[in-house]
Amino acid sequence: MRSIWKGAISFGLVTIPVKLYSATEQKDVSFHQVHRDDGGRIRYKRVCTVDGEEVPYADIAKGYELATGEMVVLTDEDFEDLPLSTSRRIDVLQFTPAAQIDPIYFAKSYYLEPDAQGAKPYVLLRDALESSGQVAVVKVALRQRESLATLRVRDGVFVLETMLWPDEIRVPDFEFLEEDIEVRAQELKMAESLITTMESDFDPSEYHDTYREALQQVIEAKVAGKEVVAAPEEEEAGPAVDLMAALRASVEAAKRERTGEPAKPKKAAGGGKSAKASKGAEEAEEEAKEEKAPPKRKARKSA
Repeated sequence: MRSIWKGAISFGLVTIPVKLYSATEQKDVSFHQVHRDDGGRIRYKRVCTVDGEEVPYADIAKGYELATGEMVVLTDEDFEDLPLSTSRRIDVLQFTPAAQIDPIYFAKSYYLEPDAQGAKPYVLLRDALESSGQVAVVKVALRQRESLATLRVRDGVFVLETMLWPDEIRVPDFEFLEEDIEVRAQELKMAESLITTMESDFDPSEYHDTYREALQQVIEAKVAGKEVVAAPEEEEAGPAVDLMAALRASVEAAKRERTGEPAKPKKAAGGGKSAKASKGAEEAEEEAKEEKAPPKRKARKSA
């Protein structure tokens, strides 16, 4: 990995020099735009829309468009006096439980490596933070942008996670939130049974990008001059007409997938969590039948 930034963690009167590295990378198949006939690369020119002339990069400035359509041109001198920290510091503002920070605020993750002279205070703060069970809320300026961020420990290394500002989080404004949607108790119980059946410890290595893998196979087949065979499309399920029936079928399908059993017309008995989910599903079905069944008439006493 190559460091992309150098600075220091400022913790009280303690300064810890660090290097910053991107903790993630986007694994994607990249393409160039080319001429379909001969494969030549497509190049773009920076052309001014007013005089039609090509503009060298040195003559390009930043422009802010007003609501009226007018353009305000900003030069490097206009940015010099802005209160953006240039001290390359990661200022620790406070410590807080990680559960108090909604993950929606997180933007990008970075690793922090200590310089040789900062290794001991780095390890000291790392161990103290890890034992506290909290995260450090910090402020940092990266790429001409000031951000809130958190410092946490992962695999013995500080992870800096930049955050969005509160006014950058959109408020969910959807009509269904104003509707009075009734969910029956047995439907809720059936949904809970489905969740219980699908419960499992998270192992990210079990999942992979099937689209990227298929795309890579297409490219490799093209290189080898082979015929590209399209994979059969999966039939998309439509919206459930009978919610209880769809939930019931989902519970049974999840149980079969967990136990590796083939599809059967009858319910397969499972053990452990599957048996518990099956019992919950059966109870929900019985409640549904009782709710739909007409009330029993009292027998008249014979004279």
